[in-house]
Amino acid sequence: MSATVPNPLEVLSLRELQRRTSMKWRVHPRDVLPLWVAEMDVLLAAPIADALRDAIDAGDTGYSAGEDYAVAVSAFASTRWGWGGFPAETASIVPDVMMGIVEVLRLITEPGDPVIVNAPVYPPFYAFVSHGGWRVVESGLTPVGRIDLNELEGAFRQARALSPRAVYLLSNPHNPTGAVHTRSELESVAALAEQHGVRVIADEIHAPLVLAGARFTPYLSVPGTEDAFSLMSASKAWNLAGLKAALVAAGPVAAASDLARIPEEVSHGPSHLGVIAHTAAFQHGGVWLDALLGGLDANRRLLGELLSEHVPEVGYLRPEGTYLAWLDCRSLGIDTPASGGTGAVSDLAGPARYFLDHARVALSSGHVFGTGGSGHVRLNFATSTTILTEAITRLGEASTGRPS
Repeated sequence: MSATVPNPLEVLSLRELQRRTSMKWRVHPRDVLPLWVAEMDVLLAAPIADALRDAIDAGDTGYSAGEDYAVAVSAFASTRWGWGGFPAETASIVPDVMMGIVEVLRLITEPGDPVIVNAPVYPPFYAFVSHGGWRVVESGLTPVGRIDLNELEGAFRQARALSPRAVYLLSNPHNPTGAVHTRSELESVAALAEQHGVRVIADEIHAPLVLAGARFTPYLSVPGTEDAFSLMSASKAWNLAGLKAALVAAGPVAAASDLARIPEEVSHGPSHLGVIAHTAAFQHGGVWLDALLGGLDANRRLLGELLSEHVPEVGYLRPEGTYLAWLDCRSLGIDTPASGGTGAVSDLAGPARYFLDHARVALSSGHVFGTGGSGHVRLNFATSTTILTEAITRLGEASTGRPS
């Protein structure tokens, strides 16, 4: 952890956090500890706050322009991941990662075409794909939450039988299991995609959030990805969900040619202040990010210890990246029927519903993550050790029937 920046997760008290008006803190009553949606309990990194103040003071609140964002991401990729990146002039700014995925799908597919996802996976993969008129094809993960290459090849075959324009939507790192795909795994994915004629769109929004013991590999740095796309953003790593901006990068030639056809008006969607904030994050937010990663790594260890002490029946996939933990609660025998479908992020069932009602802890319900998610919950551990400890203690008391 950096000696010059304190652990960002230990700066704010629960009382201070409860003054927030964002989704995480307003959806549930005040007595609920919210460990569900992917917002972190941190203040803005100083370089980002300074950049925003400078813009406000200068009245710089017009339309976004230029390539500074793309240049910053490319330089960050070179420094952090040893990847030469992409020519800034070939990238495209989009409102956010999911809207960018939709725009890329519109460029390279037709309505009704299949989109392959690794289930369980981030619920908006289902929602945005289905609402856009595409067809979801699931490919299951291994028991330890990684890409199952045999399952994936079967899904590729199934998708290509439906249409010649099949797309694989890759979560790298994977949400919700926290798997950080190795270079070898991604090379195998690229080889399969090339063999079966499947285009790949990689959601790499969690790329900066790789914890000790793992290393992030950008999908476009792997051979055979010339026709693939990557979407990146500072949203998750620097807690900027409310300042909209993301970037689409394209593999050379084939994908870059496709991306050049993206409608100009798409680039008008991001907030200019969002672009300023995200650019500052990638340019100057490295020291703050290192402090955050140290705090997340400590919380990852603490979470494992707390679960072993208070809810030992729960299976814990130790995440390699993100600040999200995928917990298997099936052995608890807590089951309530789901009222919504896959992709309805706010719908609760099973253990998530039980823990909200009986422990006053809000978690994401596993069933909305697709096949294999039922009986699981996703827990956001990007919070203080005090809040995390209290939350897991409550889960333990609720699961054993003791009063919380």
